Amino acid sequence: MTSRVAVIGGGVVGCACAAEFARRGADVLLVEAEDGLALWASGTNSGILHTGFDSEPGSLETELILRSVALRERVAAPLLRCGAVMRGAPPEYPRNGVDAMREGGDLVIPGEWVTDPVAFTHALAAQARGHGAQIELGRRVDDPRELEADVVVNAAGLGAGAFDGSFGVYPRKGEFFVFEAELDRILLPAPTPRTKGILVFPTVVPGIVIAGPTAVDLEEPDWSVRAEARDEVLARAREVLPDLGEPIDSYAGLRPAGRDGANYVIGWSPTVDGLLNVGAIRSTGLSASLGIAEHVADLVGVSSTPSRWWERAARHR
Repeated sequence: MTSRVAVIGGGVVGCACAAEFARRGADVLLVEAEDGLALWASGTNSGILHTGFDSEPGSLETELILRSVALRERVAAPLLRCGAVMRGAPPEYPRNGVDAMREGGDLVIPGEWVTDPVAFTHALAAQARGHGAQIELGRRVDDPRELEADVVVNAAGLGAGAFDGSFGVYPRKGEFFVFEAELDRILLPAPTPRTKGILVFPTVVPGIVIAGPTAVDLEEPDWSVRAEARDEVLARAREVLPDLGEPIDSYAGLRPAGRDGANYVIGWSPTVDGLLNVGAIRSTGLSASLGIAEHVADLVGVSSTPSRWWERAARHR
C-alpha cells in the first residue's frame, strides 16, 4: 500500500514528524539510511532543551522552540529538570516572555532542562510506531519520488541539501569534553553573535558533566576532536566552573547549518514536486523538534480530524 506521508531521516526531527503525522491519523513511512536512529547529528546533540529565552524574537525558530516547551513532557525520555544560570547576561534577556529571574548580574532560567538526545529520538520513534507508522532502517533514498507517497518530508539532516538544490547545508562541528563532577544546573556564558559559547552542563547520568561545544565550520563531515580543542574548551569552561577537573573523554557532534545564514528552511520545495523540506535545522533542533513536527503537519494540511488532506497537498506536486 502506498504510504500517504514518507519521512526521510531518522533523527530527532524526522522521528518527531513521523510521530505527529501518525498521531493525526496519516499513513506514515519513515526511512533512515543507517541501521539505527539518531546516529548522526541528533545523537551527538548536547541534550539541552532550551526555552527560547535568548532566541531572536519573531523568528520561526523561536516560535517552534516556544511551542515545543509545552509539549516536551509528553515524550517518554529521561528529563533532568535542572534549570540554568547565565553569568553576565545581556540586559535584554530574557526574551519571548520566558520565565526567568535576575540574581545580581546573573540570569536564572528554571525551564532549561537536559535530556538524553538518543533516548528522546527513540521515544518519538516509539510514539510513531504506536500510532501505526512504519520505520525502515538501512534504506537509502536517492530520489524522493521512489517513495511513491503523496508527500515526502525531507528531514535528512546533514544530507537534506542533496534532495533539493534550492538550499545548502554544511556541517558545523562541536567538540565536547566529559568530566566526572557534580553540577546541579546548566552554566551558560554570555553569547557572542556567532555562538552561544562554551556551556558546562549536567547530564541524565549522575556524576557526569559535559563542557562544550566549539563551533568549527567544515565542508565535509569530520567527527574527530582537534588537539587544540581541549585547551580551548577547558579555559572557557573553567571561567564558569573554576574547580572543573581533567576530562575523562571527548567527542564531536555535527550540526546541519544553512548556507548564507539560511537556517530553518521549512516549506515546499520549489524544484521537486511533493517534497516538503525541513532542512538546515541547526543545534536547536532537539529543543524545537516537537514544534517543528506540528508546523510541518499543519503545512501539509493533516489535522487530527479525518479528511482527504492529500487532495489539498496535491497542489504542491
